Amino acid sequence: MNSVGRVPSRVKTKRTETNLGAEREHFDKQQLSSISKAINSNEAPVKEKHARRIILGTHREKGAFTFWSYALGLPLSRNSILSWKFCHVLHKVLRDGHHNSLQDCMRHHSSIVEMGQLWGNLHDKYGQLVALYSKLLCTKMEFHMKHSEIRSNLEVTDEVLERVAGTDVNNVFQLTVKVFDYLDAELRLAETVIRQLNTSIAISTTTSGQCRLSPLIQVIQDCSHLYHFTVKLLFKLHACLPADTLQGHRDRFHDQFHSLKTFFNKARDMLYFKRLIQIPKLPESPPNFLHAASLAKHARPVVVIPDEDEPEQQDDDDDDDPEPLINVSDVTMPSMMVPQRFDIFDQTFGPANGGFDDRNIQIENLQQDLELLRADLERVKGEAQRYVTQLKSQINSLEAELEEQRVQKQHALVENEQLRMELEATRRRNAEHESVQATFGEAETRAQATEQRYTKLKEKHTELVSSHAELLRKSADTVKMLSATQQTQEEVVRTKQQLAFEVERIKLDADMKLEEQKFEMKKLKRDFEEKRAEVEHVNGTLQHNEKVGEQLTSSMLALQAEKERLMRSASEKEVELSFLSQAAQLQQSTLQQERERSTREMGELQGKLQEKSRREVQLQQKLLDEQFSLLQGTVSEAESIIQDAVAKLDDPLHIRCTSSPDYLVSRAEATLGSIDKLKKGHSDYLTNMGDAGGLLRALTHFSHLAADTIINGSATAHLAPTDHSDRLTENCRGCATQSLQFLKDLKSKASLQRADPASIRIVVQKILRLGEELRPKGMDVRQDELGDLVDKEMATTSAAIEEAVRRIDEMMNQARMDTSGVKLEVNERILYSCTDLMKAIHLLVLTSTDLQKEIVEGGRGAATIKEFYARNSRWTEGLISASKAVGWGATQMVESADKVVLHTGKYEELIVCSHEIAASTAQLVASSKVKADRNSTKLTALQQASRHVNEMAANVVASTKTGQEHLEDKDTMDFSGMSLIKLKMEEIESQVKVLELENQLGNERLRLGELRKKHYDIAGVPAADLSEGNGLAPSPAAVAPSSPKPSKPSVMMKPALAQKPNLPPKNMFR
Repeated sequence: MNSVGRVPSRVKTKRTETNLGAEREHFDKQQLSSISKAINSNEAPVKEKHARRIILGTHREKGAFTFWSYALGLPLSRNSILSWKFCHVLHKVLRDGHHNSLQDCMRHHSSIVEMGQLWGNLHDKYGQLVALYSKLLCTKMEFHMKHSEIRSNLEVTDEVLERVAGTDVNNVFQLTVKVFDYLDAELRLAETVIRQLNTSIAISTTTSGQCRLSPLIQVIQDCSHLYHFTVKLLFKLHACLPADTLQGHRDRFHDQFHSLKTFFNKARDMLYFKRLIQIPKLPESPPNFLHAASLAKHARPVVVIPDEDEPEQQDDDDDDDPEPLINVSDVTMPSMMVPQRFDIFDQTFGPANGGFDDRNIQIENLQQDLELLRADLERVKGEAQRYVTQLKSQINSLEAELEEQRVQKQHALVENEQLRMELEATRRRNAEHESVQATFGEAETRAQATEQRYTKLKEKHTELVSSHAELLRKSADTVKMLSATQQTQEEVVRTKQQLAFEVERIKLDADMKLEEQKFEMKKLKRDFEEKRAEVEHVNGTLQHNEKVGEQLTSSMLALQAEKERLMRSASEKEVELSFLSQAAQLQQSTLQQERERSTREMGELQGKLQEKSRREVQLQQKLLDEQFSLLQGTVSEAESIIQDAVAKLDDPLHIRCTSSPDYLVSRAEATLGSIDKLKKGHSDYLTNMGDAGGLLRALTHFSHLAADTIINGSATAHLAPTDHSDRLTENCRGCATQSLQFLKDLKSKASLQRADPASIRIVVQKILRLGEELRPKGMDVRQDELGDLVDKEMATTSAAIEEAVRRIDEMMNQARMDTSGVKLEVNERILYSCTDLMKAIHLLVLTSTDLQKEIVEGGRGAATIKEFYARNSRWTEGLISASKAVGWGATQMVESADKVVLHTGKYEELIVCSHEIAASTAQLVASSKVKADRNSTKLTALQQASRHVNEMAANVVASTKTGQEHLEDKDTMDFSGMSLIKLKMEEIESQVKVLELENQLGNERLRLGELRKKHYDIAGVPAADLSEGNGLAPSPAAVAPSSPKPSKPSVMMKPALAQKPNLPPKNMFR
């Protein structure tokens, strides 16, 4: 019963593991696809859907491990556009990705710094932008790692900022400097991008312009928050420190303020940003930090990213659906498509319940219910996330409205204060009017006293009339001033004062002339009555002013009512905001419960996944052991084959076996091909030790071919000369020894990594060269094939020269990457001279080909081209020999230059190769000149090309010697501490060394002469036959016998045919 009960659990575990594996594989595939499509070398902006998938991937795996695992494989050092888009995607990941992405990105901080330094040293427009962007990303990561409470998207409240700043003024000061540096990095990148672009609409709508402008959206979002942080921190600093101490901070903030305002204005005018982002407007002037009340006028700039209702149009290469957080379809489909299975118990005892197992049905139903619940859970999570996003946006909008209402409230308070001040001024003016009325009352009392002196004022009636007229004019002016607007009331006061002054003056005149003006008393009374009327008019004006003051008071009351209404509205908004916050907290608690339940389920699934992983590791190890055992069996069989072939070398019965050099060459070439396959199979096996099929096939093929080569080499040695026979037999034994050593390395896991068939290749190449040397000389080419051979050798020479130029360019690039300073300068000079020489040789070969065609067309007559070459076989063989010599010289020069650049060769080898190439080109010119017309223009061109080759060869020699002089360290000779006897002894020793070196030089020259004579003998063309049939005179050096004296031998002419071995091209992959 227990075994039966455990069957469903195993089935369920197996299905769950399969689903998780498929889901993980699908996730990795989606991430790789999104990263490759988002980060590429196309000059176009990063598509939002690809970046969104990458960000969702960070939230799914709670980090950026997968992103960096694929990003590290990108060739960021080769393409600046690729690096620019990588920085853009990394900026998005830091801002919107999971919070653990910051720690994952910080692990690759040095790689980002190196990328920025690399592109900063190159003169490339995108390279300069990548350098600035990398500095910005490094500054961003360092800032948020130090201040972990501030999230990477900078969306924090003022309370969090206050908590991060703390109460210590030193911490606030340092945090302000860090924020300044952060904002400077953002502004430098934005200014550089806008400076590289024309701000017209045509530029901002092209793909190249949008590729540069698209990262500025994140820069605008960061700058808006950093500006708000700077204002808050500076106000806090000014509250704690003197103003003079913070003068530098204010100057730096003013510069950043104007730069940021200019950047926002330019970006706001661009058509590209209008549909993607709403850029806030900064105030006309920066805040006044010296006035603490200015903080109330500061409004936090809010950047709004509008929602895109229309789905993005998908390209032809990107038609897959967006990746969900959890792929429900991949989980539910296997459970729906799994056929009905029977376990071992059912197969043995039959199914329970009469052939119908209820447990499997219940398990499948429960699994389907579980998948439906998971789908519902993911849907609820998505809806909750969408609700949280909407609530956050509503909170942001409400905060903006609340900030705006606070500004309006501040303005209302300022206006209320102004109205109160105006009311106080009006009240003061009313008090002044009352004092004026009291003055007029006193004047009336005094006028009654003057009635008794009426008779004395009669004589001055005329003067009073004139005074009265003047007073009338002044009174009219006063009436006009009082009827003016509220702003001219001060002039009314001054007019009243002047009128009082005039009344006083009249009173004094009346006192002095009272006795003389009594007869005009009645007239004066009338005048005073008119004055009383004027005073009443002034009182009316004052009453009007009081009414105006009452109106102002009523307007002030209305403003106060409006203020109360705004306060009530603000309180209602706060209540609504608190209600929304409570709803958000309730939703958050619900999500927390769902998350905890999901965490428990995920823990259970992870336990099962770990168990499956252990089983997979065991199976993988078993597979590796089986593959290695197969490899050991195959290696043992290959060793027996090789040992059997080696045993035949000493078998007396094998002495009668013979083989031709041609068959040996074919077997050796096939063995070389099998060695290449063996090396590839070995590298593939080291990469994936779970699959040894390729190595086993290559090993079987190699063992048979190597044994065949050893047996045929021994059989060929039976007919070869003694010297060649001994060398061939020795190389066959060496091939067997190296093969067995290689097979021995393959049998052990410890030596499997260092197993290398390169030594086998070298021995087989020696066998191949010996086989080619044993071929009959001059007989391998028929006369009817000489024409085709000439064209073939010319084409081969051209191809060898082109390959040499390509390899020199690769060596140039490698030298620039590996060396610097004087070594780099010397290597570049040598490689440039070698490149010029190869180009000159290539031109010479082309010119020689044209001259050859002219000679053939002019001399063949009615015969064919092949008949012409067959008739002039000696001349044709000379052309072939010269062409081979030129191609071989070019290959050897490349090999020598490669060794010199890698510091594994000698400069003398390069000089000798230059001389060899010059001699080979001279031979080619001489061979072409024999049958050419002296007046031919192509012959003249060939001679000019030959002279150019000699000049380029001389340049190679000169650059090589110059580089050798620069790199060799010459020790200074200091003989100051040596005595006379010591100097004499050193002189004698120096003379002895000179004589020894001269003796060695003479011996080497004799050896060189003997080598050249032996070379001509092996070539199979005697010196006496050089002049037969082709018009070439034999070289004196070739005819003259060698002198036994240790003198310098004369330069000998190169052989006419087959003078250089056909060496295989060097493998370029090191």
